[in-house]
Amino acid sequence: MFRLIWAASAHAHAILSYAPTNLLIAATRTRRGLGWGIPAMLLAVPYWFVASWCMTTIDSGGPGWLNLLVLLAIWNMLKLFVNGPITVLLLFYTWTRDVATRRRAHRVSQTERCDEVSRQRAGTTGSVFASSRSPSPRK
Repeated sequence: MFRLIWAASAHAHAILSYAPTNLLIAATRTRRGLGWGIPAMLLAVPYWFVASWCMTTIDSGGPGWLNLLVLLAIWNMLKLFVNGPITVLLLFYTWTRDVATRRRAHRVSQTERCDEVSRQRAGTTGSVFASSRSPSPRK
């Protein structure tokens, strides 16, 4: 029984990964797409209109299967609506990590420059073997 449930969930995941809202959310979670999270939130509005229209149709005697479309539209609307703030937080996290990396690289380059200047003032070239070896003549 457990194996059947596991296989069914794996197949469902494989199928649902190609759903349009899931593709959009996956695209906005990449480094390049993080800035599109808030504009993608605006796509929740058409899902709200679809859910509203389906509810109105159901209330006026429409078919009962439209309830499934209402659930699907509300679910997709919520996914897109929640994805916006999440991408803003991920963008802020990525930005702070990039700034920290740049500062660390800048500090390392400054340290290397300071070491080079102190070696030049001391009269060494930075290599231990440079002064002990005599250049070999070329033939």
